[in-house]
Formats: sequence, structure tokens, C-alpha cells
Amino acid sequence: ALKLADYVVTEAGFGADLGGEKFFDIKCRKAGLEPSCAVLVATIRALKMHGGVKKEELKTENLKALEAGMTNLARHVENMQKFGIVPVVSINRFSAVTAAEMGLVRTPCAKLGVEAFTADHWAMGGEGAAEVARAVVKICDSGKSKLKLLYPDDMPLYEKIRTIAREIYRAKDISADKSVKDQLTSF
Repeated sequence: ALKLADYVVTEAGFGADLGGEKFFDIKCRKAGLEPSCAVLVATIRALKMHGGVKKEELKTENLKALEAGMTNLARHVENMQKFGIVPVVSINRFSAVTAAEMGLVRTPCAKLGVEAFTADHWAMGGEGAAEVARAVVKICDSGKSKLKLLYPDDMPLYEKIRTIAREIYRAKDISADKSVKDQLTSF
């Protein structure tokens, strides 16, 4: 695809933690890829659930829960930035989303140095995602993203696991039995 098009879009996997980390630290490292942008896709519904709203209450505006759920999105933005990749936030809009909810998402994103856009493609087709696409092209063309891997390729496996746990998942540390450490060393 890179030989045939000016822009190539791929899905790294679920989440800017598990999927994004594997994409950058494994696939990009081994394939020599250097992404120019990352799109973090979220929904107001999911952010409200992260803020404690029950499924049956998701269609009701709840700015307090949405604000609490924004910490999850902020973590994903920070993870992308750790890799040196400029992210764009795409909020998939559904009919129950209010203007106040969309506004509440944009403000913390701006504080993190990223733009959040409404993606209304479920209702409008491709035109509903055009604003997100234009933002991605602008970032790609800016050259601001510079891939930084979390660890050197020759780092021992146990230390790679420790680095991922600390940097991506914010663990204080990891522990493992000697048998596990020995097995990792043998790998």
C-alpha cells in the first residue's frame, strides 16, 4: 500500500495501550515503518461508561461522568505522545450525543495538545468523517511525528515487559518467579 498511495491507513489494534504498543514496538520496529499520525477513536458512550454510567443510562446527558471518563482517553493520548506520534481524536457521534458533551471532550483534548473532531460517518457516510481525514492529512504533512520506541531491541525480555508495564500501564514495577525469568532468558 505504501508504494501505491500517498496515505495509508491501518488499524493497529484495540486501544492505544495494547494494540498501539504492539504496533509500534513490534510491527513498526521489524518492518521499518514510521507512522505520521495516530487516530484515537472514542465514543461519548464509552467515555461515560469509563466515568461510571450504567449501560441503560448512556443516552442521558451526564457531563460529570463524561469528565471522569476523559481520564481514560487522556491516557491513550499520552501513550501515543510517548511514542512521538501526534494523535487526532475522532469522536464517533451517535444521535444521543449532545453539543455540551462534544464540547466537554474538546477542552481536555486541547489541554493535552490534540484536536478532537466529530466523526458522523454512521449518519453521513464518508462526508461525515471528512473533517477527521483532513486533520490526519494535515498532521501527516507537517512531519511532526517522530517515532520513538519504548525500548531497544536488544533489551532482555523481562526488562521489555517491565518497561511496557511502567510506561504504558503505569505499573510501579513487575515481579516474576525465577522459573519465569529463566524461561524469558532462554527465549
